[in-house]
Amino acid sequence: MKVAIVGAGLIGHTIAHLLRETGDYEVTAFDRDPSALDKLAAQGIPTKRVDSADPAALRNAIQGFDALVNALPYYLAVSVAAAAKGAGVHYFDLTEDVRATHAIRSLAEDAGHVFMPQCGLAPGFIGLAAHELANRFSEIREVKMRVGALPEFPTNALKYNLTWSVDGLINEYCQPCEAIRDSRTQWVQPLEGLEHFSLDGTEYEAFNTSGGLGTLCETLAGRVESLDYKSVRYPGHRALMHFLLEDLRLAGDRDTLKAVLRRSVPSTAQDVVLVFITVTGMRDGQLVQDVFTRKIFAKTVCGVPMSAIQITTAGAMCAVLDLFREKRLPQSGFVRQEQVSLRDFLGNRFGQLYEGATLGAMATV
Repeated sequence: MKVAIVGAGLIGHTIAHLLRETGDYEVTAFDRDPSALDKLAAQGIPTKRVDSADPAALRNAIQGFDALVNALPYYLAVSVAAAAKGAGVHYFDLTEDVRATHAIRSLAEDAGHVFMPQCGLAPGFIGLAAHELANRFSEIREVKMRVGALPEFPTNALKYNLTWSVDGLINEYCQPCEAIRDSRTQWVQPLEGLEHFSLDGTEYEAFNTSGGLGTLCETLAGRVESLDYKSVRYPGHRALMHFLLEDLRLAGDRDTLKAVLRRSVPSTAQDVVLVFITVTGMRDGQLVQDVFTRKIFAKTVCGVPMSAIQITTAGAMCAVLDLFREKRLPQSGFVRQEQVSLRDFLGNRFGQLYEGATLGAMATV
């Protein structure tokens, strides 16, 4: 399968490496940053410089590929999807942006190939796992989805390190959040809905953030009384972010906020991804609750040290692409994450990263 990976940053680099290692994918990376491409070229991965913000140039560059994986920031998602449509190429991305997903869905309406956004951790894996749990109930009362990408060793006042896209982080902290309350879909405010819980002896807080639900509100509409998604952080993080975004009014000046975070908050590869889902409802005449949890830590995959957010985000994208290649997913139109079977995902060679497998020797399927 011939795959164009657009965006040679941390996650795009990881996706390219994982796919190349299988021997089942012919991968080429596209970016406008020559230094990012040089890192991939040094590993023997073909690269091509292209302005990803120029849909016409990108459309011409990806002609002849089977699929495009978009690993660029959320604000480029729609233009890259339009380029994929123009080139007749299957489209996959990692966007958490609700408006971008709606626009991509419109692009897919008359397309003869697949458009599958939100293929990462959250949205992505969290939605397909929650959907699988919800389907085990005859009556669903409540679905709670919690995800945290956290430093394993928090040291600063925010108790946070940068582990993924700063643009994506700011976007999910600033945009309205979908939820279902009293069986009705609603918009709730980011950073609100603060709650505290503990897991394995560690205290956490969680609050509303945008995009993590993907299309699950629509999929479960009319079947669930309450559904929400919250980001998990260490206690105290939310109060400081509220101070920056609201009191200092940086929610309206994202460039300044981005500069502050990049200058002041270090990145780390020593991280942990926490997935925590609870579903409550009726089964066989009884009120019961099912819980799904995972903790994924940074480790070496295919001989390369990877952070937990690299493993979970790139691993989810590769698993979904692999299942599509194996024709276990629809081959045209708009595809939701919850159309992926949790059993198929966790049984996939890439999905096994969520079960603690190392993928040390990635056998060809």
